[in-house]
Amino acid sequence: MRKIIVSEFVTLDGVMESPEKWQFPYYSDDIAEVIKAQILASDAMLLGRVTYEVFAAYWPSQSNNEFGIADKLNSVPKFVVSSTLQKAEWNNSTLIKGNVAEEISKLKQQPGGNIGITGSATLVQSLMQADLIDEHRLMVHPVVLGSGKRLFRDGGNALQLKLFNIQTFSKGVVLLCYKKAERK
Repeated sequence: MRKIIVSEFVTLDGVMESPEKWQFPYYSDDIAEVIKAQILASDAMLLGRVTYEVFAAYWPSQSNNEFGIADKLNSVPKFVVSSTLQKAEWNNSTLIKGNVAEEISKLKQQPGGNIGITGSATLVQSLMQADLIDEHRLMVHPVVLGSGKRLFRDGGNALQLKLFNIQTFSKGVVLLCYKKAERK
């Protein structure tokens, strides 16, 4: 069965919204290598509408960029969850409009490797509610914003996770990797 792996930039207070406004002072070559490895390890991408629109506006015009990931992002199958988009035109994009949990569950059953998600807060939160996420990889940045969209919102289901990896980076960012905890 394929795994759904969520990779997010978050602040110490759990904000994931608009990382382009707060994460760049902490960016480093060691972080770039981990991000590249995560992207290259995924056989497909799962995106919410907002993240899809941001990515689709930027990545198709990139090739062989400094990170070495443009070709991968432009060629990999992309599954876009949206109730408002009429079509997804970025190369290899498929629109998912209906029963999201059922469709994603079917996608996990198909042959292939990991399915990566980045950004896409609403989608990630709905997949957490449906217990469809296999791993959370959180790059925690040493900044507190005090407000903004949080990855783990109030009123969500309780999650039992097991830490399986920790990595620290040169500018104070910490990568925390969690899997679903074994149910007893």
